[in-house]
Formats: sequence, structure tokens, C-alpha cells
Amino acid sequence: MLLSMIHLLEIHDPYTKGHAERVANMARAMAARLGHDGHELLRMYWSGLVHDIGKIVISYDILNKPQLLQPLEYDEIKLHPLYGHDVLTKSENLKDIAYIVLCHHERFDGKGYPQGLKGEEIPPFARIIAVVDAFDSMTSGRSYRKASSPAAAVAEIVKHSGSQFDPQMTDLFQACLAAGDF
Repeated sequence: MLLSMIHLLEIHDPYTKGHAERVANMARAMAARLGHDGHELLRMYWSGLVHDIGKIVISYDILNKPQLLQPLEYDEIKLHPLYGHDVLTKSENLKDIAYIVLCHHERFDGKGYPQGLKGEEIPPFARIIAVVDAFDSMTSGRSYRKASSPAAAVAEIVKHSGSQFDPQMTDLFQACLAAGDF
């Protein structure tokens, strides 16, 4: 069922084709480096795979707009973690990943959305997804911008370490990248 929803999302938002799987694989590699195994790695993988599932509710025109979004359009995009959480909490089996999905756009400094959580208030797996989601988004083309190089994306992540991203997760991401984990 979830894989079908991800496929529908990729049709609805073609610029994200493959994004969910890349995020899931990088997130799982980071969790493995933290010492997680078995069920926890599976939970990390599925959280990464469905992190943007709430975008299926967002207007096609907003998701595929070739220019930067207007403030009201951006406000609509910012609802996708809530929509994803709502979808996932309908299934008893998915409730443990629903909160991770809800929190994947929270910022380490508390300026994220939808709840304004900060630091350790943000689940560790959501902090992992925040980093790999940003990296994959920056290194993938969008309707409104070209893809950045991996080096430029890493530099941007490092620049925002401690504000947007958890510094420990930023360091872990760089270690995984250097080791060829992804």
C-alpha cells in the first residue's frame, strides 16, 4: 500500500522521482553507523521512504511550479508533514514512523515546522532525515532550479550545522559520505 502511495506521489510530483528511496537508503546507512540494527534500521528506512507522503495532498500546480513559491503557496507546502502524519497514524503498524515524518522539517534551532521543536526535542531519526533530505533535494534538479554539486550541497549543510541541522548528524553525514556508505 505504501509503495503504491509513493509511486502516486512520484507521478504527482515528478521532480521527486527516486527521492524517497535515496533518502531512505542514506538515512538507513546513517542509522547503521550509529549502531542501530534490525527493526530500528527498518524503521529508519521506512521513515525515509514515506517522509514526503503528505505531498500527495498538495496541489500539483504548487509542487511543479517553475518559479519560487509565493508565501501562501509555501505555507501549503509546509503542511505536508502534518498530512503525512495524518495518513500514517490511520494504520496501527505505521504509528511509530508517523512522528518521525511529522518532525522531519523541524530545525535544530527551533525555527522549523510544524511544531517549532528544537535540539533534542526532535527525534534522532527525524534529524537524520532532515540532513539527507536536504542533501538529496539540493543535488536533484527541480522545476525552479538546477541541481547543486554534491560538494556544494555538503558545504551548504555544514554552513547550517547548529541552526537548521543537528551538528552531530552533520558530522555523521560527512563521515558516511567520506566512507562511501552512500
